[in-house]
Amino acid sequence: MSAPSGEAANASRRLYLQVLAAIVVGVLVGHFFPKAGEACKPLGDIFIRLIKMVIAPIVFVTVTVGIAAMGDLKKVGRVGAKAVVYFEVLSTIALFVGLGIVMLVKPGVGIHADVRTLDLKSVPGAEGAVKQGHGVLQFLLDTIPSAVVDAFAKGDVLQVLVFSVLFGLALAKIGHHKSKAVVDLLDKFGAALFGIVGLVMRIAPIGAFGAMAFTVGKYGIGTILSLGKLMACFYATCVLFVFVVLGGVSFWCGFSVWRLIRYLRDELIIVLGTSSSESVLPRLMDKLENAGCSRSVVGLVVPAGYSFNLDGTSIYLTMAALFVAQATDTALTMGDVLGVLGVLMLTSKGAAGVTGSGFVTLAATLASVGKIPVAGLALILGIDRFMSEARALTNLVGNAVATIVVARWEGELDRERLAHVLENPTASAIEAVEQEA
Repeated sequence: MSAPSGEAANASRRLYLQVLAAIVVGVLVGHFFPKAGEACKPLGDIFIRLIKMVIAPIVFVTVTVGIAAMGDLKKVGRVGAKAVVYFEVLSTIALFVGLGIVMLVKPGVGIHADVRTLDLKSVPGAEGAVKQGHGVLQFLLDTIPSAVVDAFAKGDVLQVLVFSVLFGLALAKIGHHKSKAVVDLLDKFGAALFGIVGLVMRIAPIGAFGAMAFTVGKYGIGTILSLGKLMACFYATCVLFVFVVLGGVSFWCGFSVWRLIRYLRDELIIVLGTSSSESVLPRLMDKLENAGCSRSVVGLVVPAGYSFNLDGTSIYLTMAALFVAQATDTALTMGDVLGVLGVLMLTSKGAAGVTGSGFVTLAATLASVGKIPVAGLALILGIDRFMSEARALTNLVGNAVATIVVARWEGELDRERLAHVLENPTASAIEAVEQEA
């Protein structure tokens, strides 16, 4: 991939500053004009929907082409196995980090909420999650679409991922000569999809403004202050995880997580404004490929990570579950706590990287455990949107680190390229989306 032009780098910087300014303006509008802030919700929703519109086909194209390009089915299995091992280890560490901090700080102790006064109906998606359940069998069934078209229509990334892996394996099995035409067509289709993303990203500042204005306008700064201990605890835990755990992993692999974050600053600002890590999935893939990770590894690991490697969501799930127990004076034995953790090891893998999905996953988890009142989630409903930013940011950094680690593990990482890009993030910012636009 060629080095980007100065014009593309300038465009990237402009987008970064525009989104940052939009977030600030959104907070001010939501705080001083709450009604107007709430009315801005469609602006954020439109941007997220435009991005989600192309996420499923992009996942399909990148995963399929990535697997087909590998050719060797053993290599596909090897990369997939390494990714799964990494995902499982890091997300489990995230669960334990969240558990340890919430048990140490005890942010919910002293609230003494009466569960009889809490309304389960006030929690979006909770009743459906409780009825559906999230057992092991249900989770496995949910990964398989009833129809391929249905998976794409619903935008279910996990189901699309399963179909994409099977399709890619089928193309690899029939051989390069027979599959070349299909792979080339998908490759060109993918380029067009990334072109759409480039167009949509032009309204990212508007989307960030609308999402932030709505959040602050609807829930208010006072909501943050009333449950500030939990929010501060959660944000601090995410920072700790990123710079200590992911920082340690990065150091072990020979790169700096600080420099990686600086390289991904544009994407992180967009995620901060939209509360969704999916909003930058295509840009993240481009930047990781530009940083020296092979296209085949990026195409397989990043989409898989968006379903199975949600470090921020894992931290949130444990902290929120134990907070509700503390706030409602629900006594838990160590066996109960470990039971919650065991269920979360499964349910956290199916949580998508979009706003609100973590809340529904948490409701399903509490319903499965049975010890912690699901209605207690009403206590954190007001600040869930504020915490979603930290979840999404941590998920993004976690998946970027995971891809580099797996690429290095597999010998598919250009270390010199990675070092150059991370040392010169502005000069090396990828053209990708901007150039396509």
